[in-house]
Amino acid sequence: MFVSGSSTVSPINCKVERSSPVRPSPILNGVDPIGRSVEKPRTVEDVIDRTKPWQLSEILDPVQCRLVTMPGSTDSSSKVVRLMYTNSGVGILALGSNGIQKLWKWARNEQNPTGKATAGVVPLHWQPNNGFLMTNDISGVNLEEAVPCIALSKNDSYVMSACGGKVSLFNMMTFKVMTTFMPPPPASTFLAFHPKDNNIIAIGMEDSTIHIYNVRVDEVKSKLKGHQKRITGLAFSTHLNILVSSAADAQLCVWSIDTWEKRKAIPIQLPAGKSPVGDTRVQSHSDQLRLLVAHETQLAIYDASKMDRIRQWVPQDALSAPISYATYSCNSQLVYATFCDANIGVFDADTLRLRCRIAPSICLSPAALSGSQAVYPLVVAAHPLEPNQFAVGLTDGSVRVIEPTESEGKWGSSPTIDNNGILNRATSSSTTSNHTADQSQR
Repeated sequence: MFVSGSSTVSPINCKVERSSPVRPSPILNGVDPIGRSVEKPRTVEDVIDRTKPWQLSEILDPVQCRLVTMPGSTDSSSKVVRLMYTNSGVGILALGSNGIQKLWKWARNEQNPTGKATAGVVPLHWQPNNGFLMTNDISGVNLEEAVPCIALSKNDSYVMSACGGKVSLFNMMTFKVMTTFMPPPPASTFLAFHPKDNNIIAIGMEDSTIHIYNVRVDEVKSKLKGHQKRITGLAFSTHLNILVSSAADAQLCVWSIDTWEKRKAIPIQLPAGKSPVGDTRVQSHSDQLRLLVAHETQLAIYDASKMDRIRQWVPQDALSAPISYATYSCNSQLVYATFCDANIGVFDADTLRLRCRIAPSICLSPAALSGSQAVYPLVVAAHPLEPNQFAVGLTDGSVRVIEPTESEGKWGSSPTIDNNGILNRATSSSTTSNHTADQSQR
């Protein structure tokens, strides 16, 4: 999730440019000699399945998918700037640009026997009996310049967040502030719990440093220096024993989580003519060997062991607007990406081939579609258990959950086999379909 210009709450440069299509190409003619330092057989080459046929699908009408809007979420005065599901999959947590967090929960009942988040049932806007709101410290904060950040404990008991002020630790049952820490300056810009110890938090800062903070003893154990601008992303790989950081300087840094020493620093590879502005975000693949790197100019997959780029996709054709946010699905088989013109793309995570385009008419209300002010998703979050479900948070404050119809079950249709056993390829009329996603051998 890509800051550019003066407003960090609505950070992306959303000028839509039509450019000549650029194919997402594999590196070194598609043969990627990476992962050789990683124990066999768990190399990137081993885990990529190159034989996944499908037809590109385009979702143009709401009847083609299932969608639910969170009740009480629309608030034109507060954009949704951070969004996440609870780890149990029963709720959604949204942080607004006003510093207030909202929580929605699904109930277990006949309509929804699992009690998990679903687009088939409207959830409850959940608040404790005490009437508390989860409000971040914003005293003396210019909200137009604040960089919100949020992280959730593994057991969903606590959420940690900041919006330009001190970091607050909230109890998720009572919404009470348990403690605050790290008062600015500098302000915190990204938060990540250590995957092996919930008492250790990696905190990216506005001054380009990363603080390794122990909540229990209220102490910064290490301060990591390697970036030139504010930190915009942090991703742990326990398999490789590293922390990968990204920043508004378009650099990626790799740190040892044993010694906190910097191992490597590389610039992201920008498309020709694009300047290194805006946020770069990083997310670990579930195999802990690959990384999703997202910037307003591109999606990219990196080998985390050597930080070599494996795949890159740049906005093109029907998805030519800047990327506002991107995330892996829970099983890391898909990448969900939102765009500044309110399109949504669903990509295969191995090849970055486009599987499905979801048109603006799906996630925007009729009023937003016809209005003079641009409304689009700023953030996207993946359901932690259902790989084909995701949620988007929009600039008008609304939050929507989207998933395929029950009959389809997934994004992108499998090609049909005719009576002669011949595979019928994509029949979509979209020029963004297989043309865009082809992994051409150059």
